[in-house]
Amino acid sequence: MIPVVFLHGIGVGARSFAPQMASFAAAGYQPVAPDLLGYGGREPVKTMSFEALAQDVEAGIAGLERPVLVGHSMGGMVAQTMLRRRPGGYRAAVLSCTSPAFGNPDGDFQKKFVADRLAPLDAGSTMAQNASAAANVMGPNPDPAGRALFIEQYAAVPEATYRAAVKCLVTFDERANLPNITVPVLCLATEHDRNAPPPVLEKMAGKIPGAYYLCLSGLGHVPNLEAPAAFDAAIFNFLDHVLSRAA
Repeated sequence: MIPVVFLHGIGVGARSFAPQMASFAAAGYQPVAPDLLGYGGREPVKTMSFEALAQDVEAGIAGLERPVLVGHSMGGMVAQTMLRRRPGGYRAAVLSCTSPAFGNPDGDFQKKFVADRLAPLDAGSTMAQNASAAANVMGPNPDPAGRALFIEQYAAVPEATYRAAVKCLVTFDERANLPNITVPVLCLATEHDRNAPPPVLEKMAGKIPGAYYLCLSGLGHVPNLEAPAAFDAAIFNFLDHVLSRAA
């Protein structure tokens, strides 16, 4: 069985891939969804870096032979870091609702991003109290069960970990390595994603040799929970094509 490693985003944990754990297992893959540093019952962290995140995932999947990486949002950034660190270590990668860089961490946009994301916490509200509002990153008609799982996952993220992740996010920049990626890559966008708009994913695909680009209509920033069947089908089609070609 080909292993597929799912890497989650900033405001959720590994359980956000619960639909994919079932569907990919049923399709004959070996799905693995680790919790990133500070998530899912792990000890909360106060600082975070992409090198540390990548190293932690690498250690956790060390027994898997050339897995496929599926990274969503911040998890897509971790996947890009892993592709640079171990260029030949993976069969393929899906970069979903992510970007190749966040720009200058000292820039005005980046400072505003951090301030806006942390403002509710700074004002005294909790992750649980912010969870419903955070779910607005989804598109107009998300699957109700998926939205409920997102809210449950968001509420469970330790505040310290979330703060560390937000500050880590703005340090990300893997643009220089995009032309060096040699494994098959799918850059997967969604129509209503305001965090990683389709043009960002399309431009990224153009920088990665042989990469594919696909935009799912009607969906927002969390397609794996908003419309699991559509999200899964896009990845299955990609893997069927590139893995059979490589066989």
